[in-house]
Amino acid sequence: VQLQASGGGLVQAGGSLRLSCAASGRTFSNVVMAWFRQAPGKEREFVAGIRWGSGRTYYADSVEGRFTISGLKSNNTVILEMNNLIPEDTAIYYCAASYRGLSTVENGYDNWGQGTLVTVSS
Repeated sequence: VQLQASGGGLVQAGGSLRLSCAASGRTFSNVVMAWFRQAPGKEREFVAGIRWGSGRTYYADSVEGRFTISGLKSNNTVILEMNNLIPEDTAIYYCAASYRGLSTVENGYDNWGQGTLVTVSS
C-alpha cells in the first residue's frame, strides 16, 4: 500500500492542525492505519491508530483527548485532527499501515508515507 501524507505546518500553541494520509494499492478491509511522530533527537513514537474494518481507535497517553484519528472510507484517507497543540507536539509526523494487527512500535508497520512537519510555537 502506498501512503501520501499532507497537512503539516506552523501553528501557535493552543491551535489546531489537520493531517491527511491518502492510501492506495491493497485492499483496506483488514488494515491498521497509524500516525507516528519523531521529534528532533528523539525516537519515532506512536501517536494514534485505527482499525480500518471496525473503526476502533487507539491513542498515546500524551495526545489522548486532544487528537482524533478517523478514516474516510470513500477515498481511503486517514485523518488526524490535532487540537490544543503544545510545543511538545513539534515533530515530523508519519502515517503507516500494517496488515499484522495494531502495534505501537515502529517495526510493527510495513508501509510508511513520507513525513510532514508540524511545528508548534510557544
